[in-house]
Amino acid sequence: MDKKVILISENRKASFDYFLDDRYEAGIVLVGTEIKSIRKHSVSISDSYVTIRNNEAYVINMNIAPYKEGSIFNHDPLRSRKLLLHKHEINKLHKKIKEDGYTLIPTKIYLSNGKAKLEFAIAKGKKNYDKREDSKQKSMAKETRKYSKEKY
Repeated sequence: MDKKVILISENRKASFDYFLDDRYEAGIVLVGTEIKSIRKHSVSISDSYVTIRNNEAYVINMNIAPYKEGSIFNHDPLRSRKLLLHKHEINKLHKKIKEDGYTLIPTKIYLSNGKAKLEFAIAKGKKNYDKREDSKQKSMAKETRKYSKEKY
C-alpha cells in the first residue's frame, strides 16, 4: 500500500534549541473546521509542546488558524488537543519526563492518507555554548563541502 504523506508544518527551531532524541508519531483529535485549516497549511507549531495529564497526551499552544469560511462553528485557535497514543507509549514518555528532565517538542505536522499526524521528539534543552558549538560544526562542514567541490 502506498502511503501518501504531505508535510504541513515543520518546527526548524526545535533542533536549534534542543537535543532531539527519540521521535514518536501520534494522531490528533480535531473538531469542526480544524482539518480544513490544516489542509490550507494554516498551522504553527513553533511555540508548542506536549504534556501528559491524567494518562493522556495533549499538545499545548499549537496554533491552528480559524477557517475563513467557517461561520459561527469555528474553533478556538490555541486550544489543547488530545494526541492518540497507546497506553504503554504514554507511560514510557511520562517516566522519561519525570525522571530525566526531558520535554516533548513537536517537530512536524503532516497529513498521512488524509489524517493529521503530529511527530514529536523527546528533547533536552541546549545551553548557549552548545548552540555556538553546533553552529561552528555546521560552518566547518559547509566549508569542507565547498573546498571539496572546488578541487574536482
